[in-house]
Amino acid sequence: MEKGQEIAASDGEKGPEQHAIDVAHVEHADGEGEDMGKERMAVAEEVQRKSKRVAALDAFRGLTIVIMILVDDGGGAYERIDHSPWNGCTLADFVMPFFLFIVGVAIAFALKRVPNIGAAVKKIALRTLKMLFWGVLLQGGYSHAPDDLSYGVDMKKIRWCGILQRIALVYFVVALIEAFTTKVRPTTVRSGPCAIFDAYRWQWLGGFIAFVIYIVTTFSLYVPDWSFVYHNDGDVNDGKQFTVQCGVRASLDQACNAVGYIDRQVWGINHLYTQPVWIRSKDCTFSSPNMGPLRADAPAWCLAPFEPEGLLSSISSILSGTIGIHYGHVLIHFKTHKERLKHWLLMGFALLVLGIILHFTNAIPINKQLYSFSYVCFTGGAAGIVLSAFYILIDIWGLRTPFLFLEWIGMNAMLVFVLGAQGILAAFVNGWYYESPDKSLVHWIVKHVFVNVWHSQRLGTLLYVIFCEIVFWGVAAGVLHKLGIYWKL
Repeated sequence: MEKGQEIAASDGEKGPEQHAIDVAHVEHADGEGEDMGKERMAVAEEVQRKSKRVAALDAFRGLTIVIMILVDDGGGAYERIDHSPWNGCTLADFVMPFFLFIVGVAIAFALKRVPNIGAAVKKIALRTLKMLFWGVLLQGGYSHAPDDLSYGVDMKKIRWCGILQRIALVYFVVALIEAFTTKVRPTTVRSGPCAIFDAYRWQWLGGFIAFVIYIVTTFSLYVPDWSFVYHNDGDVNDGKQFTVQCGVRASLDQACNAVGYIDRQVWGINHLYTQPVWIRSKDCTFSSPNMGPLRADAPAWCLAPFEPEGLLSSISSILSGTIGIHYGHVLIHFKTHKERLKHWLLMGFALLVLGIILHFTNAIPINKQLYSFSYVCFTGGAAGIVLSAFYILIDIWGLRTPFLFLEWIGMNAMLVFVLGAQGILAAFVNGWYYESPDKSLVHWIVKHVFVNVWHSQRLGTLLYVIFCEIVFWGVAAGVLHKLGIYWKL
C-alpha cells in the first residue's frame, strides 16, 4: 500500500519555521553569546507557537507505513496478520483506511486557506496525476520488485487499480470539495456537539453522496453469470475456462457481488488483481485462514481475479477521507486538548461501535475487499482512537522519544513507501548477486542471520522484517530528516 498524509498533502512538511527552531537550538547550544542565545530562543519559541505543529500526525502516518511493511513482507509467514480472506478485519485491513484517514486530515491543513481557487485546483489535479502515475508504475505490473529483477508489463494485462490510485481518487474528491467551499467555510465554529458538522456540511454531503452511490449500486445491481480463463504457468488448471453462476442482486459473497461485476465491466477481467486473498477462505482451502492446497470441491471463483482497489469500493472509500478531514477541522478550530479529544474520541467510539453492530448482526459485514460501510465505520473509528492516543502520549504528555522513528518515517512516507514497502531498494540490492539471483546480500542475510540462527523460516522472516526493514527505514528516515531531505508529490 496503499499512502499517507505525506503522499497527498501534508502539514508535517519541515518548513522554514521548523528549520528556524532547529537552528536556534543548535546555535544556542554551541555556546554563542548569552544575549544572542536568549534572542534566538525567543524567536524559536515564537515560531514554534505560530507553527502549532502536531507530532501525533507524523507518528500516525509513520505507524501506517510500518504496519504496511510488516503485513506485506511478514504476512506470508504469519498469514493471520495478512488481509482477511473475506469478512472480518485483520491487522493488514487497517492500512488502507488509515492512509485515507490521514490524507483527509492533511487536506484540512493544506487547504486551510485558499487565496486562489484556480491555482488550488491546478495543484490538486497535478498531485492527483502524479499519484496515478506512480500507482500504475509500481502496482500495474511494470515493476516486479523485489525478487524478480525483470521489468515490463503486457498492456493487455496491466492492472489499472492499486493503492496510490485509490488514494488519488479520494484526495481529488475530498480536496476539490474543500477548495470550492472555501468561501462558505467559517473562520470560527460556535460551541455545540453538531456545530462542526454544520460548518462543514458540504464535505459531509460529498461523503453522503458517495455512500448513497455505493449502497444503491451494491444492493440493486443485477449480477449475471460470468466466465474467466485461468492463467498460471505450470498449474494443472492453466488455460482452462471457468464459469461462475450468479444471476442475483444484493449479494455480498465472493462470486456475485456488484463490486467485482463493475470492475469486470469497466476495466476488463484481464486487468484485475490475479491473486485475491479469498483463495485462503474456507470455501477454497481447508487450511483457512492460511494458504493451502485447493479443495477438491472448491468453487470456480477461487481461481478468479478480483480487484481489491476497484471502482465502486473506491467510491465507498471516499468516506474514510471525509472522516479524516473532519478530524483535521476539529484540530484547526478547537484549541484546547480537552475539546479536541472530546470530539475525536466520541466520534471514534461511535463509529467503532456502529461498525461492530452492523457486522455481528449480519446487516453489513465488515469487509475490506468490498470496502463495506461497516468496514468504513470500524476502521474510521479505530483511526480516530489511535490518533487520539498518539496525541495524548506525544503532544500532551510529551513522550516523544519512543515514537521518533514513527515521526521520521511519517515525514518521508512517500520515499519509504516506494523504496521500502514496494521493494525497490531491496530489488536494487538483489540486482548485485553472485552466480544466481538467489545469492544476493538480502537472501544471505535472511538465511544466515535470521532463519538459520532461529531455526525457523516463519520467525526468521518476521525478525528480518522488523530489524532489516522497519528499523532500517526508521534510522534512514531519521538521517534524512536531520539532513532536511524529504520526497513529496
